[in-house]
Amino acid sequence: MTETVPGPRYTTYVPLEDLAPAPGNPKKHEIERIIESICTHGFVDQPIADERTGTILGGHGRREALIEMQARGERLPGGLLLDNDGGWLVPVQRGWASLSDAEAKALNIKLNKIGADGEWQPRSLAAYLEDIVTADAELFDSLAIPEDELESLLCQIDPETLPGAVNEGQAPLLNLADDSSHSLGGDGLSPDDEGRARLATCPACGHAFTLGR
Repeated sequence: MTETVPGPRYTTYVPLEDLAPAPGNPKKHEIERIIESICTHGFVDQPIADERTGTILGGHGRREALIEMQARGERLPGGLLLDNDGGWLVPVQRGWASLSDAEAKALNIKLNKIGADGEWQPRSLAAYLEDIVTADAELFDSLAIPEDELESLLCQIDPETLPGAVNEGQAPLLNLADDSSHSLGGDGLSPDDEGRARLATCPACGHAFTLGR
């Protein structure tokens, strides 16, 4: 399959109100989480335009988040520009065009689905999380990792093989044997702990993560 407009991709700044969404875009978005990410890190992931249709294929959630931020009177996010009238200009990736509506819809789905389908590498992810939570606990909380995913991850990690450990070069061991200090299978509460926040201790760094945040 050959694309209609071959050539390099490039970036142009487009007025926010001119970003036309793909009709019937099927992806749902957690707008508040996108807004939090943009406020924390700036606007770092450009929407992708379809030159044939004049609509965007990737970036619908970011578009909605920016519209909401502007309506709330938020300050201009890093990565955007202002036009002469104070309007927000959004960086958009240009240079790709679909051959048909079917191809445009297929790419729309792929842009949202392929990345989500990949699984994490538990050892590498645990090392990343350790670095983040050690440096900035609020930044770790902003990741909003679901409780069950965090529990599953921590149950798979052999701390002796993480970066900096004595046995770092060894293959990671999964499915650690149950141990009262590391097991995450239960709710982590004693009969006297009702009402307290649930904690899970990371076997890699010893940090007590508050679950369900």
